[in-house]
Amino acid sequence: MISVPRIAASSYSNTAPLVWSFLYGSLRGSAELIMDTAPARSAELLAGGRVDAALVPVFSYQTISNVRLIPNVCVGAKERVRSVCLVTKGCDLADVRNVALDVSSRTSAALTKIIFREFIGREPFWIDAAPNIDEMLANADCALLIGDPSLRINESNGNTPFRKFDLVELWRENTGLGFVFAMWMTRGQASPLDFAAARDEGVAHIDEIAANYTQQIGLDAAELVDYLGRSISYSVSDEMSAGLELYFKLANKHGLIERNLPLQFV
Repeated sequence: MISVPRIAASSYSNTAPLVWSFLYGSLRGSAELIMDTAPARSAELLAGGRVDAALVPVFSYQTISNVRLIPNVCVGAKERVRSVCLVTKGCDLADVRNVALDVSSRTSAALTKIIFREFIGREPFWIDAAPNIDEMLANADCALLIGDPSLRINESNGNTPFRKFDLVELWRENTGLGFVFAMWMTRGQASPLDFAAARDEGVAHIDEIAANYTQQIGLDAAELVDYLGRSISYSVSDEMSAGLELYFKLANKHGLIERNLPLQFV
């Protein structure tokens, strides 16, 4: 019996175009796919050798030994991401004293610390938290939310005026660059599957994918098509690649990673 590659990815809506082909399209049956709500879980599976490749938050590239990037396939954004944001109860980020960090992705948590330290010039107190906005803001001035829970946050909640700050907008305002949040990675010498072909097929079915997430997320299909088709970038532009290198440089500068390993691709 021929074994198929095992791969892992988060179950957020923005990863769906990258895995649709393996679940429903022409690559169905070519891989065993493990999905979890937390992107960090995919990194754990790859680090433990339990999968052949995983769609992993890019921060983990610097922490998993002997890992290589699969080129030009990502979850990222050029100007605005919408699903990775800082939320306050109305105050500006310059006035934030403490931040509740969604522990689901170390990439976004590190980006938040870079934004405060490098661009805002202050060091709030950091609190690790589960992604529940009410509980987070009960204990902190500001909350980091990622993925679909972030899409559900409106800039008002009864008598509480929420303010949302898009992390990619903040990053771009200060660097002029786009941002890469996650990429396929493997510890092998070659890619076990054609992830670019899977991406292209999934992107071609964004309307169908959006329709499947409307009830779960609480946005209508047109909003989700706009989010998946315009806000999210699934290919790595030169500007986004430069953003990734700068992110690692600043993460190293601020002590968030021990060393800045050069990018190595399969």
